[in-house]
Amino acid sequence: MGAMRRAYETVLKRIEKRDDQRARMQTVVNLLWEDLHPTGVSWVGFYVHEGGEELVLGPCRDKPACSPIGLHGVCGRAFRERRPIVVEDVAALGDNYIACDPRDRSEVAVPLLRGDGSCWAVLDLDSHQVGSFSDEDAVNLEAVLRAAGLTA
Repeated sequence: MGAMRRAYETVLKRIEKRDDQRARMQTVVNLLWEDLHPTGVSWVGFYVHEGGEELVLGPCRDKPACSPIGLHGVCGRAFRERRPIVVEDVAALGDNYIACDPRDRSEVAVPLLRGDGSCWAVLDLDSHQVGSFSDEDAVNLEAVLRAAGLTA
């Protein structure tokens, strides 16, 4: 199954900029979950870098996930390379995949960047379907993060 076209316009229209960064993160998670879960998204959440060689779980839906996680997985790669990572089939990653839910088959991870280009967090979406995400998803997720004031 190919990547599903998702309508991000409704999410963008409902984003409100707030002073509280964590509240903005939770709003993004809630809006993405509400609009994208019906399209095959099985999990939406943030991982935040609090120092060291790991990322810590931030706001997420719809179930808890692994935390903390090392920088060797998909989120860690997006964090280190400061660019979105789209994985068609996580089974192909071997030891470079952190399996929080064994049913997940595809993933997209988008870094959140400061004005100086450093990464402070990663937005992560999973699906139980192979090939669920595309580069178009990554571009649209970056737009959502910019609209929320969460990335440069």
